[in-house]
Amino acid sequence: MGPMTADATLAPPAPGALRIGPHTVWPPVVLAPMAGITNAPFRTLCREFSGGKGLFVSEMITTRALVERNEKTMQLIHFDASETPRSIQLYGVDPATVGKAVRMIVDEDLADHIDLNFGCPVPKVTRKGGGSALPYKRPLLRALLREAVAAAGDLPVTIKMRKGIDDDHLTYLDAGRIAVEEGVSAVALHGRTAAQHYGGTADWEAIARLKEHVPEIPVLGNGDIWSAADAERMMRETGCDGVVVGRGCLGRPWLFRDLAALGSGEAPYAPAFGEVAAVMRRHAELLGRWLGDEARGVIDFRKHVSWYTKGFAVGSELRRALATASSLAELDEQLALIDPAQPWPAHADGPRGRTAAGGRVVLPDGWLEDPYECAALSADAESETSGG
Repeated sequence: MGPMTADATLAPPAPGALRIGPHTVWPPVVLAPMAGITNAPFRTLCREFSGGKGLFVSEMITTRALVERNEKTMQLIHFDASETPRSIQLYGVDPATVGKAVRMIVDEDLADHIDLNFGCPVPKVTRKGGGSALPYKRPLLRALLREAVAAAGDLPVTIKMRKGIDDDHLTYLDAGRIAVEEGVSAVALHGRTAAQHYGGTADWEAIARLKEHVPEIPVLGNGDIWSAADAERMMRETGCDGVVVGRGCLGRPWLFRDLAALGSGEAPYAPAFGEVAAVMRRHAELLGRWLGDEARGVIDFRKHVSWYTKGFAVGSELRRALATASSLAELDEQLALIDPAQPWPAHADGPRGRTAAGGRVVLPDGWLEDPYECAALSADAESETSGG
């Protein structure tokens, strides 16, 4: 399937709209799961800016921790009453444990959509054969997907993956074909290998190749979407059915306002600092409510300060004070010292979040010797907690 035209890309919901199982997602925009970021408070902010349009996925949930009802994990799978459809991303390496976790989600009505993580490149995951390392073992990938889809019943199962381990060990076309054969509802591809981590430029051509390879199901593109214009361009150039947005919305949940207006010709939202400060304050407050402790909420919010203030004239001393605040009153006091009329800095629209290149991918011994020969990894290969 060749690249879509701009008109086709931005047509209103119709038979060609993005469908994930019974769910129609329009505009075809998905919030990428990000460890420590896409918790319920952040999803609330993104959803409010989008007017509820799109699909907003939870942080990564470890299947073993879910089955064992780990306390932190059970909090992470809590959805606000207004969240629909409820979308959980699972990480697992053992087919039996993945099956149990999916059955638990179905039996206890914990979610409406399940995404499986085969894209995480961090060493603590890949050294156990998980995340972006796992699709190299084709039989293990197939076994995991078969268990998940069988246990899910009417719930749609999707996968998010990378191109492969490195340029010499690409897996995305094989993985896409296996996903189709095992009944997966959609696949998302981050156009980088595990070895690249978040460095360099995402390979959008790989997304186009995957779309041609698996025309039977929707293909979502991910990588280097920093604006709504980037999302439109990716869909035009690759023919993908939708986009997955991760780092582009860090400290900028209002990006989903622009994404919800895809094709409308509306100018991008460019808030002055006073509006940004109000969102920062609300984000910290929501975290405090979610965690049941104001101080813990403000402390958890600290990681977001540099993203929200990127490009604004905020001195290093004041930035430090914001990033060490431990109460809403302290946060208010520091935010009040920044000129609220400061306009949105144009250069703040570019890359944000992790941009470091990777290197050698840490893998289990002998992992690359034969892609078709492997024993299933045990549940012990998973962390006992979720969220990365």
